[in-house]
Amino acid sequence: MNKTKGLFITATGTDVGKTYVTGLIVKKMRDAGFNCGYYKGAISGADSVAQSDAGYVNKFAGIGQSEDSLVPYLYKEAVSPHLAAKIENKPIEMAVVKAGYAKNAASFNYLTMEGSGGIVCPIRHDDKEKIQLEDFIKELSLPSLIVADAGLGTINYVVLTVEYMKARNLPIKAIILNNYSGGIMQEDNIKMIEEMTNIKVAALVKKGDTELDIAAEALAAFYE
Repeated sequence: MNKTKGLFITATGTDVGKTYVTGLIVKKMRDAGFNCGYYKGAISGADSVAQSDAGYVNKFAGIGQSEDSLVPYLYKEAVSPHLAAKIENKPIEMAVVKAGYAKNAASFNYLTMEGSGGIVCPIRHDDKEKIQLEDFIKELSLPSLIVADAGLGTINYVVLTVEYMKARNLPIKAIILNNYSGGIMQEDNIKMIEEMTNIKVAALVKKGDTELDIAAEALAAFYE
């Protein structure tokens, strides 16, 4: 049996549409016949899995995963996972996150793991252990795709994210820009991002899009 191929979806920050784009990615894969699933290590700011990012992707992409397979840690407080875990006294354990990933890997040929916020996100920060979002990527040996906004300021956000990840030897497959509406500035953003990072902008997502403008086979090639 072939090893499950994985892809980590990160972003330049919170509220750039990472979950929305992740849903488009998984849906595109599944519609093309790829056995693709979803997983997220921790979610904060949701009362239930169904109302969370994971629940959205599960429904939108028509995966049909059980709620307990989507995410091992769910917090109600809408703050960074490390703080939500402190408030609710439920610290995140790397072993639990890895076990959840492995369990999903037994059911899917392609597994899409979504991060929390931007790449610099504390997952656990206490006297016993310190875990950063990037530790998930390293522990699971995943390549990443970066989601960013197409508008003003994105060159700075993308370049900083890419430089941070490159400095930590976190492989980046591509960039997807959300909230694309065209025009000279956004077109220049694409050109400058590609030239300054040497990473391709693989797809552009317009508001309300229900289909990702990239071939499913090209998308599948990002998974390793």
